[in-house]
Amino acid sequence: MGSALRGDATGGNAGPKEMEDATRELEILQRSPERDQAMEYAANRHELNAAPFPHEWVIEGDPVARVKQLSSSTDGKGLTVMWDCTAGRFNWFYDIDETICVIEGSVVITNESGVARKLRAGDTYYFPKGSRAEWSIGRYVRKVAFIHVPLSDKVLRFRRILKALRRVMKPGADKDTSPTLFGG
Repeated sequence: MGSALRGDATGGNAGPKEMEDATRELEILQRSPERDQAMEYAANRHELNAAPFPHEWVIEGDPVARVKQLSSSTDGKGLTVMWDCTAGRFNWFYDIDETICVIEGSVVITNESGVARKLRAGDTYYFPKGSRAEWSIGRYVRKVAFIHVPLSDKVLRFRRILKALRRVMKPGADKDTSPTLFGG
Protein backbone atom coordinates (compact mmCIF):
# COMPACT_ATOMS: atom_id res chain seq x y z
CA MET A 1 0.00 0.00 0.00
CA GLY A 2 2.86 2.39 0.71
CA SER A 3 4.20 1.98 -2.80
CA ALA A 4 0.79 2.80 -4.29
CA LEU A 5 0.79 6.07 -2.39
CA ARG A 6 4.18 6.91 -3.89
CA GLY A 7 2.75 6.24 -7.37
CA ASP A 8 5.00 3.19 -7.90
CA ALA A 9 2.79 0.48 -9.42
CA THR A 10 5.66 -2.00 -9.34
CA GLY A 11 5.57 -2.33 -5.56
CA GLY A 12 8.86 -0.51 -5.11
CA ASN A 13 10.83 -2.72 -7.49
CA ALA A 14 10.88 -0.46 -10.55
CA GLY A 15 13.71 -1.07 -12.96
CA PRO A 16 15.42 1.53 -15.19
CA LYS A 17 12.92 1.05 -18.05
CA GLU A 18 9.89 1.55 -15.78
CA MET A 19 11.49 4.62 -14.21
CA GLU A 20 12.27 6.06 -17.65
CA ASP A 21 8.66 5.47 -18.78
CA ALA A 22 7.32 7.07 -15.60
CA THR A 23 9.61 10.08 -16.05
CA ARG A 24 8.50 10.48 -19.68
CA GLU A 25 4.82 10.30 -18.63
CA LEU A 26 5.41 12.92 -15.93
CA GLU A 27 7.10 15.22 -18.46
CA ILE A 28 4.13 14.89 -20.79
CA LEU A 29 1.71 15.72 -17.96
CA GLN A 30 3.75 18.75 -16.90
CA ARG A 31 4.05 20.27 -20.38
CA SER A 32 2.43 23.62 -20.89
CA PRO A 33 0.67 24.48 -24.16
CA GLU A 34 2.99 27.48 -24.57
CA ARG A 35 6.11 25.33 -24.26
CA ASP A 36 4.69 22.69 -26.61
CA GLN A 37 3.81 25.30 -29.24
CA ALA A 38 7.25 26.89 -29.04
CA MET A 39 8.82 23.44 -29.37
CA GLU A 40 6.54 22.63 -32.33
CA TYR A 41 7.62 25.78 -34.12
CA ALA A 42 11.30 25.15 -33.47
CA ALA A 43 11.08 21.47 -34.49
CA ASN A 44 9.48 22.28 -37.88
CA ARG A 45 8.49 18.63 -38.29
CA HIS A 46 6.19 19.55 -41.19
CA GLU A 47 9.11 21.05 -43.15
CA LEU A 48 7.44 24.41 -43.67
CA ASN A 49 9.33 27.12 -45.57
CA ALA A 50 9.73 30.77 -44.64
CA ALA A 51 6.77 32.83 -45.87
CA PRO A 52 7.38 36.47 -44.97
CA PHE A 53 4.53 38.88 -45.54
CA PRO A 54 4.78 42.65 -46.06
CA HIS A 55 6.17 44.41 -42.99
CA GLU A 56 3.63 47.21 -43.39
CA TRP A 57 0.87 44.68 -42.59
CA VAL A 58 2.32 44.16 -39.08
CA ILE A 59 0.53 46.07 -36.32
CA GLU A 60 2.32 44.63 -33.30
CA GLY A 61 5.10 42.16 -32.54
CA ASP A 62 7.40 40.32 -34.89
CA PRO A 63 5.34 37.46 -36.35
CA VAL A 64 7.20 34.84 -38.37
CA ALA A 65 5.18 32.77 -40.85
CA ARG A 66 5.97 29.56 -42.71
CA VAL A 67 4.13 27.61 -45.38
CA LYS A 68 4.13 24.38 -47.36
CA GLN A 69 1.97 23.55 -50.36
CA LEU A 70 0.26 20.20 -49.83
CA SER A 71 -1.72 19.85 -53.07
CA SER A 72 -3.08 21.73 -56.08
CA SER A 73 -5.97 21.25 -58.47
CA THR A 74 -5.41 20.13 -62.04
CA ASP A 75 -6.70 23.46 -63.38
CA GLY A 76 -4.42 25.49 -61.11
CA LYS A 77 -7.37 27.31 -59.52
CA GLY A 78 -7.18 25.59 -56.16
CA LEU A 79 -4.54 24.53 -53.68
CA THR A 80 -4.12 23.33 -50.14
CA VAL A 81 -1.36 24.65 -47.87
CA MET A 82 -0.20 24.23 -44.30
CA TRP A 83 0.78 27.53 -42.68
CA ASP A 84 2.01 28.49 -39.24
CA CYS A 85 2.90 31.73 -37.51
CA THR A 86 4.37 32.94 -34.23
CA ALA A 87 2.93 35.64 -31.94
CA GLY A 88 1.96 38.99 -33.39
CA ARG A 89 -0.86 41.13 -34.71
CA PHE A 90 -1.20 41.95 -38.40
CA ASN A 91 -3.61 42.63 -41.25
CA TRP A 92 -4.08 40.12 -44.04
CA PHE A 93 -5.49 41.12 -47.41
CA TYR A 94 -7.14 38.35 -49.44
CA ASP A 95 -6.80 38.33 -53.22
CA ILE A 96 -8.21 34.78 -53.31
CA ASP A 97 -10.99 32.83 -51.56
CA GLU A 98 -9.59 30.98 -48.55
CA THR A 99 -11.16 28.57 -46.10
CA ILE A 100 -9.01 27.67 -43.11
CA CYS A 101 -9.09 24.96 -40.47
CA VAL A 102 -7.01 25.69 -37.37
CA ILE A 103 -5.13 22.55 -36.36
CA GLU A 104 -2.99 23.87 -33.51
CA GLY A 105 -2.87 26.93 -31.28
CA SER A 106 -5.34 29.78 -31.55
CA VAL A 107 -5.91 33.14 -33.21
CA VAL A 108 -8.38 36.00 -32.86
CA ILE A 109 -9.69 37.09 -36.25
CA THR A 110 -11.29 40.53 -36.51
CA ASN A 111 -13.19 41.14 -39.74
CA GLU A 112 -13.65 44.45 -41.54
CA SER A 113 -16.82 45.16 -39.53
CA GLY A 114 -14.87 44.89 -36.28
CA VAL A 115 -16.39 41.57 -35.24
CA ALA A 116 -13.80 39.40 -33.47
CA ARG A 117 -13.85 35.61 -33.28
CA LYS A 118 -11.38 33.36 -31.47
CA LEU A 119 -10.46 30.28 -33.49
CA ARG A 120 -8.99 27.18 -31.87
CA ALA A 121 -7.99 23.75 -33.14
CA GLY A 122 -10.85 22.32 -35.17
CA ASP A 123 -12.47 25.68 -36.02
CA THR A 124 -12.98 26.79 -39.63
CA TYR A 125 -13.34 30.24 -41.16
CA TYR A 126 -13.92 31.60 -44.67
CA PHE A 127 -12.22 34.69 -46.16
CA PRO A 128 -13.68 35.80 -49.52
CA LYS A 129 -11.56 37.45 -52.19
CA GLY A 130 -11.27 41.19 -51.57
CA SER A 131 -11.65 40.96 -47.80
CA ARG A 132 -9.27 42.00 -45.05
CA ALA A 133 -8.86 40.49 -41.59
CA GLU A 134 -6.77 41.38 -38.57
CA TRP A 135 -4.97 38.38 -37.11
CA SER A 136 -3.97 38.43 -33.44
CA ILE A 137 -1.86 35.44 -32.45
CA GLY A 138 -1.01 35.14 -28.75
CA ARG A 139 1.69 32.48 -29.10
CA TYR A 140 1.40 30.24 -32.15
CA VAL A 141 -1.11 29.03 -34.72
CA ARG A 142 -1.00 26.35 -37.41
CA LYS A 143 -3.69 25.98 -40.04
CA VAL A 144 -4.55 24.15 -43.20
CA ALA A 145 -5.85 26.53 -45.86
CA PHE A 146 -7.97 25.59 -48.83
CA ILE A 147 -7.40 28.27 -51.45
CA HIS A 148 -9.49 28.94 -54.53
CA VAL A 149 -8.51 31.45 -57.19
CA PRO A 150 -11.83 32.88 -58.42
CA LEU A 151 -12.41 33.42 -62.11
CA SER A 152 -12.07 36.98 -63.37
CA ASP A 153 -15.19 39.10 -63.92
CA LYS A 154 -14.62 38.86 -67.69
CA VAL A 155 -14.57 35.07 -67.60
CA LEU A 156 -17.65 34.97 -65.36
CA ARG A 157 -19.55 37.26 -67.78
CA PHE A 158 -18.47 35.07 -70.70
CA ARG A 159 -19.74 31.95 -68.89
CA ARG A 160 -23.12 33.59 -68.19
CA ILE A 161 -23.43 34.60 -71.85
CA LEU A 162 -22.47 31.10 -72.97
CA LYS A 163 -25.09 29.53 -70.67
CA ALA A 164 -27.73 31.95 -71.97
CA LEU A 165 -26.84 31.07 -75.57
CA ARG A 166 -27.08 27.36 -74.76
CA ARG A 167 -30.56 27.86 -73.31
CA VAL A 168 -31.69 29.68 -76.45
CA MET A 169 -30.08 27.20 -78.84
CA LYS A 170 -31.10 24.02 -77.07
CA PRO A 171 -33.50 24.06 -74.11
CA GLY A 172 -32.18 21.94 -71.24
CA ALA A 173 -28.57 22.17 -72.49
CA ASP A 174 -27.51 24.26 -69.49
CA LYS A 175 -28.33 21.46 -67.08
CA ASP A 176 -25.27 19.69 -65.77
CA THR A 177 -25.74 15.94 -66.17
CA SER A 178 -22.31 14.95 -64.88
CA PRO A 179 -22.24 12.74 -61.77
CA THR A 180 -21.83 14.59 -58.48
CA LEU A 181 -19.95 13.53 -55.39
CA PHE A 182 -22.67 14.43 -52.90
CA GLY A 183 -25.75 13.98 -55.08
CA GLY A 184 -26.18 17.71 -55.27
